[in-house]
Amino acid sequence: MKTIFYALLLTFAMVSCTSRVGNAAKVGKNQAPITGTQWILADDIANRPTLIIEQNRISGNAGCNNYFSDAVIDTSAGNFSAKNIGSTRKICDNMTSETSYLSVLQEVNKYVVTESTLELYKDNLLLLKFNKQQ
Repeated sequence: MKTIFYALLLTFAMVSCTSRVGNAAKVGKNQAPITGTQWILADDIANRPTLIIEQNRISGNAGCNNYFSDAVIDTSAGNFSAKNIGSTRKICDNMTSETSYLSVLQEVNKYVVTESTLELYKDNLLLLKFNKQQ
């Protein structure tokens, strides 16, 4: 169980190190609106989490369970926050990656968006990277 958790943490760290260089300068700047969009986690792991952004609300699938939360998104400063995330309570084979994903999602406070990618940051540290769903 610890091995899976550390592997997931390592994956997040690798994405942070490789992607941070390109968009780190855009963190905290004016961003395009992301309301009405759907995203899938870019990491190549089984049961990739999804993120659906609606007006003042996010939802999606964390790999096994569906989740939902109120969200505060400020395009003028690129702010993004999701607190008090709730989810369904199905028991799945591996809950470690789902628990980690939801924990990391609560740490996010900034976003950078391009046409096809959404990067979620804690200050200047990239935490999650998503690809746009068509």
